[in-house]
Amino acid sequence: MAQKGFFIDVSRCVGCRTCTIACADLNNTPIGIYNRTVKAYEGGTWEPCADGTWRPNVFAYYIPIACNECTEPACVAVCPVKAHYKRKEDGLVLVDLQKCIGCGACVQACPYGAPKLNPQVGKVVKCDACVARTSRGLAPVCVEACVERAIDFGDIDELRKKYGTTDSIAPLPDGSKTKPNLVIKAPKQAKPTGFSGGEVHRF
Repeated sequence: MAQKGFFIDVSRCVGCRTCTIACADLNNTPIGIYNRTVKAYEGGTWEPCADGTWRPNVFAYYIPIACNECTEPACVAVCPVKAHYKRKEDGLVLVDLQKCIGCGACVQACPYGAPKLNPQVGKVVKCDACVARTSRGLAPVCVEACVERAIDFGDIDELRKKYGTTDSIAPLPDGSKTKPNLVIKAPKQAKPTGFSGGEVHRF
């Protein structure tokens, strides 16, 4: 089975949310429900210098995040009606809305916050990697919309050959939990997963 995944160049992301809005527009999701979100992670403090002055030791970066098409998806594992599943031909994690009962188990289980409960229909919505587009050879809309070209999509083996194998930085969870098909290019100031000295702001 081929496995598709995402590459995120965090060093290029400026937090503009163009990916978020393009996705919401394409999928016509209710206001406040976004399949791709942008997390701002920041922190730091002032440190004293030998000459009696102080210098800032701070960091800040943005991470656009959506479904990471995990190899061991938590949403699939907990869904009581098997509405969540991995598509055989490309490994995408999808939701069968005919089966979904809106229980929210997947919402609680996903460490990335990918599934969202749509109160208008009582069903779960999530990033599906624009399967209607990618099945026709097109890129996901977030990839096309990103003004900084910070997002890429494709065969995960090829993405790893091109960009490396890093799949987690703070504030994301350790990749060993669900084995996300995600590659991250971290900025110089990025903190390791598990670092607790920063604050998360969601956009």
